[in-house]
Amino acid sequence: MPTLYVTEQGARIEKEHQRLLVTKHDEVLFRVPLHQVSEVVLVGYVGTTTPALLALLHAQIPVLLVKRTGALVGRLLPPTPKNLPRRRNQYRQADDPEMALALTRAIVAGKLRNQRVLALRVLRRRAEPDRAPLAQLYAAEKQVAAAPDQAALRGVEGSGARAYFALYRQAFAPEWDFTDRNRRPPRDAVNALLGLGYTMLGYAMMTALEAVGLDPYVGFFHAEKYGRPALALDLVEEFRAPFVDSLVMRVLNWQILKPQDFLPADPEVGVRLTDHGLRLFLRTFGKQLEAQVQLQGTQRSLSYRKHFEVQARRLVRVLEGEAKTYTPFWAR
Repeated sequence: MPTLYVTEQGARIEKEHQRLLVTKHDEVLFRVPLHQVSEVVLVGYVGTTTPALLALLHAQIPVLLVKRTGALVGRLLPPTPKNLPRRRNQYRQADDPEMALALTRAIVAGKLRNQRVLALRVLRRRAEPDRAPLAQLYAAEKQVAAAPDQAALRGVEGSGARAYFALYRQAFAPEWDFTDRNRRPPRDAVNALLGLGYTMLGYAMMTALEAVGLDPYVGFFHAEKYGRPALALDLVEEFRAPFVDSLVMRVLNWQILKPQDFLPADPEVGVRLTDHGLRLFLRTFGKQLEAQVQLQGTQRSLSYRKHFEVQARRLVRVLEGEAKTYTPFWAR
């Protein structure tokens, strides 16, 4: 079931029988059956009536309130019981250096492999590609198994990321002025989309982790900081390249988004989307969540959203001793 993104400023969600209505100034902008929605994201100055909110929570549908930049304001969740024994075990395992190292190694290996897969796709599409950074990316992959601790793995991940973005930037025309990965604030349109995409992906991963009874705030690779969903960010790593990076390539290279869909750089918030551009990007992002991807080792295909839950359950099996190693998502 898809995520309902509401970006029209001043709009609100109402309930009509078993349907959700998106209205503005008493005009119905959109109708959708309640059972066809898995999550609702309200972006900016968007509201909801109490009956609609109660219907969403009764149907076990989370509601997220985010700023136009993608920053999370809050999440409304139904009062579903949490799996306390599973979370207690997660907290114990998070304090185990060997478990943290093993999971970090798997996460970094999965991320670098998926970055390499996308980088090779970029190079194949260029007439005269710069292949030099590819050797550094391969070298980083080989260093993962021998890295002695998490600090070393973070160094390997950083080295691989620098090589990857030197390759990834070749996917874009010069008009996009994308030279390196930068953020807070993003200085170009590509970085603005990458940052927004990673943020929205993190929210989807939080939902998947909570669905299997894990605490998205207690992770293994990312350091714990107040208010940061470290475990969700851990699992986001292996999906960055195949999900967000490939999506950004598509929306810009296929001209789904054009230069006029971005506002000029602001000293505080950097480059950001116009209202029209934000609607287009989130609509495409939502379709990507439901895109079918083959489950590795099988002939079955699942949506990306289901793959997030598959990875969360794989993590559960490792934490509870049912599997020896965590297998990351591998892009094709």
